[in-house]
Amino acid sequence: MTAKTRETLMLETFATLADTLVDDYDVVDLLQTLVDSCRDVLHVTAAGILLANEGGDLELVASTSEASKLVEAIQLAAQAGPCIECFRAGTAISVPDIHDVPSAWRAFQKSALDQGFVAIESVPMRLRETTIGTLNLLSAVPGPPSAYDMTAAQAFADVATIGILHERTARRSEVLSQQLQTALSSRVIIEQAKGVVSFTSGVPIDDAFHLIRTYARNHGLPLSDVAARLVRRELRIDSPSR
Repeated sequence: MTAKTRETLMLETFATLADTLVDDYDVVDLLQTLVDSCRDVLHVTAAGILLANEGGDLELVASTSEASKLVEAIQLAAQAGPCIECFRAGTAISVPDIHDVPSAWRAFQKSALDQGFVAIESVPMRLRETTIGTLNLLSAVPGPPSAYDMTAAQAFADVATIGILHERTARRSEVLSQQLQTALSSRVIIEQAKGVVSFTSGVPIDDAFHLIRTYARNHGLPLSDVAARLVRRELRIDSPSR
């Protein structure tokens, strides 16, 4: 990929993220766009986003694969790993070789290696003193990313953070908390909808999510609304091959 092509892709990513920030935008769709773009532009194998819930605990909101989701779930269960450390410190955490991590991170290490990941970068989603989550980039190739890629990753995370924290009418803090909780709740419904489509269409989970997201975009509907209709059996989405 040439430098010019990469610059073009990054500009397109920023334009897409900016276009998403409209009235009544879908937070989950915004974050899914972010992780997909990181995977495609930054030479990583997978990406995932963790957001803090009302209690301050991190929950997975968006990921590019079931494998990256599994790794982060292990981190949450053990409360130990680079994503947790990144969130608590509010600074980026680099693990260029997952074989070499602190002993407290062994559960994370095993899960990551089992899934074929050997490096991870965790980037804080932070605005001034407020850290709301982390953007996590996983790679099947050891070694740190370039400074250019890390600058781009932080910029992507900053845009998404501003989108979530954006206040058009001096929004109060409790409304912000409600918005974050809504995003987390929507993700639960989306996970259920993925299972429904996977079962009814006979496709893998990742393909099921692609079908749901494509349907939502083609019909101009919020991703969370489509997912809710699928779970309530008010809508059926079949694979194009069926």
